[in-house]
Amino acid sequence: MADHLEASVTLPSDPASVSAARAYVVGTLAEWGLPADTEVSETVRLIISELATNAVQHTFGQSPTFTVDVELDRDEHLRIGVTDSHPRFPRRLPAAVQQDNGRGLVIIRWLTAEYGGRLRIRPTREGGKTISIELPWAVPARPLTTAVQQEQ
Repeated sequence: MADHLEASVTLPSDPASVSAARAYVVGTLAEWGLPADTEVSETVRLIISELATNAVQHTFGQSPTFTVDVELDRDEHLRIGVTDSHPRFPRRLPAAVQQDNGRGLVIIRWLTAEYGGRLRIRPTREGGKTISIELPWAVPARPLTTAVQQEQ
């Protein structure tokens, strides 16, 4: 495989774009050698769903689009980031408010850490923000059916 692979897509900040972002990332990773029927792929699918949903829901119409970037460095590090143009960084909501929402980044942070990765939030030069995860690429890639059978 190449030393560095990159893929990017810009989508409208619309609820329909969440599934498009998910399909784009999973399809890209499949092209790069990560089968779609693995635990890792399912985890990435959930993470990108949360990131894209946040970009759509929490920018309050102030970010007409969001961009999903996927990078693979030297078959070692996978980075997935979602960038929007809204300047406000996410913040943890009080517990009472978190009953119905507000746990997306907590979920993302936990899933990322489970695979030995990390979550980063950083400003963009244009005044927006990028929320990204980095995972080791050499994570076990067991098919889901095998994982489910072993748990039963």
